[in-house]
Amino acid sequence: MDKQWLSQLPISNITKLVRVGGGDVNNAYRLEAGDETYFLLTQPHQPATFYAGEIAGLKDFEKNDILAPRVLGNGQIDGDAYLLLNYLEQGQGSQADLGELVAKLHHVHSKNGQFGYNLGYVSNDESFDNSWTDSWSDLFVNRRLDKLRQMILDKHLWTQRDDDKYQRVRQVILAALAEHQSEPSLLHGDLWGGNYMFLADGQPALIDPAAFYGDREFDLGITTVFGGFDADFYAAYNAAYPLDPGANQRLNFYRLYYLMVHTNKFGSMYKSGADAAMNQILENARA
Repeated sequence: MDKQWLSQLPISNITKLVRVGGGDVNNAYRLEAGDETYFLLTQPHQPATFYAGEIAGLKDFEKNDILAPRVLGNGQIDGDAYLLLNYLEQGQGSQADLGELVAKLHHVHSKNGQFGYNLGYVSNDESFDNSWTDSWSDLFVNRRLDKLRQMILDKHLWTQRDDDKYQRVRQVILAALAEHQSEPSLLHGDLWGGNYMFLADGQPALIDPAAFYGDREFDLGITTVFGGFDADFYAAYNAAYPLDPGANQRLNFYRLYYLMVHTNKFGSMYKSGADAAMNQILENARA
């Protein structure tokens, strides 16, 4: 990244630029300018609006006292989108505190009583419609699972047999959600182990949100896919915001969703995981 590009950021006197990990989506950098340190995300060949959803989520987190990076700037420079955040120094902390933070997030409910968000979800690999709806099944099954299913089929990653199984699983999910009273909680939307951190003072923080209002079991199901959350996390969460009966079975719906996201994004290496999740959903339905 050249000096001319950096000179167009809304900060001056940049003295140090270091490339850091930013996930599979963004280029990420640690910037030092004077006595301040910043976190810079860039996305080549994208408009500034590429980060609109993440910005909205971070601002909603801040408004509701959920510790997360603060938005300091956003725009486009020489055809590249950027998002400038304050830099959070990493430390160690308590999984129980993290569980309480996520429960606090989920206690924030949409003011209109509906599921959705003011902005859709957009990434390089998929996009989802977050238009407001009274139905969690509509948002989750019709607009997310079904869309992922079509994208996976279009990439020839599923056979007809896989799709037949998905259709049976779909009916199980719809029937179970019809019997469950979902409430529209503010969700992180991508709550895997890489999207939280502990600060230098031990406080937990949430990063890289894909926020929307949905059933809180969505976030919790995602936490179970790749690890990073221990028994203290779940115990503290459940003490602060007890889960409804049958939650353990419904978490498999959201495991399936996340594994389908990864199948669509990364290919057949995640196909067996999605298949196992479908098998578990069908087995639970027969029990």
